[in-house]
Amino acid sequence: MAPKKMSIAEESLLPRLPELFETSKQLLDEVEEAAEPSTSKVIQKKVSEGLRQLEKVAEMLSQLDLFSPNEDLEEIASTDLKYLLVPALQGALAMKQVNPQKRLDHLQWARERFINYLSQCQFYHLAEFELPQTTTTNNPTENNSNTAVPSVVHPSLLDMATKRQTKIQRYKQKKEVEQRLSALKSAVERGQVDDENVREYYLLHLRRWIVISLEEIESIDQEMTILRGRDSSSEASTSQSSLQDRPTGRPFLLARNLTQAKVFGAGYPSLASMTVSDWYDQYGKCGTLPGQGTPETACEVKMRMEEQKQKEKMDDEKTHDQAQEWDDWKDTHPRGYGNRQNMG
Repeated sequence: MAPKKMSIAEESLLPRLPELFETSKQLLDEVEEAAEPSTSKVIQKKVSEGLRQLEKVAEMLSQLDLFSPNEDLEEIASTDLKYLLVPALQGALAMKQVNPQKRLDHLQWARERFINYLSQCQFYHLAEFELPQTTTTNNPTENNSNTAVPSVVHPSLLDMATKRQTKIQRYKQKKEVEQRLSALKSAVERGQVDDENVREYYLLHLRRWIVISLEEIESIDQEMTILRGRDSSSEASTSQSSLQDRPTGRPFLLARNLTQAKVFGAGYPSLASMTVSDWYDQYGKCGTLPGQGTPETACEVKMRMEEQKQKEKMDDEKTHDQAQEWDDWKDTHPRGYGNRQNMG
């Protein structure tokens, strides 16, 4: 089904692509230069609005098919080069969001936007750089994301030195680009330069954001590692706490009366001979439970007789033990022991 064509009135209500792009870029500049905290409602409102406008810009660029994979950088008009920045601007604004519950999702989405931008720049050979690694996570609990932080390994001294040298080179390149941009900015904005300078101005912007994107991805990877480590520690702590708070599974005594409770070891360190679960399992084999108002079955009668026999056996053993203790006591204590009234 062909998409519905908008009327002329509807098209006139839509902001023009250049205006929408410049407005969203201005919102990002205001957020980065603001003196108030990023958690303020004013800043977060600008972040949301900037992301919303950039989403519209991305949709328009897709409809216009402005950048074709079949064309080279030289075939792109100078004034259209700036629209290659859209994914990078989206990533920068996404990182300004401050919702703690969604922080990991925001970081993952921002990383994807920066990777998208760097991939485009690499395709058009805008600069020589190594694209950060992306790996697929196998953990289904990590928000079902297809982009994850590369596994952390202990770097060697050579790796650390190489990384430090790379950062220094990026810093120098960024400063040189910013100085050249500062010299061209006012002339480009006033329209006092030719197309060659305009093209150079936008290409410098693209190269500046290459450095920024690489730096932001490193920052994102570090923060995501910290967040995931904190979540893992929190889950482990919660699990350990629940195990410690769980009551012990020591069985308790089932008795019909006080005498039976004493027989089964009340007051003694020995464990009970039957748990509630065992008791119910035994009666369950009979197809009924006691106290349901039904006549006793043969199985129930048998169980009741076995309980009575066990009680009588315990009573006999207790009586025997008491008699044995009394005989032992008499063997070591002569008649009249302790009777002080018969003393001379």
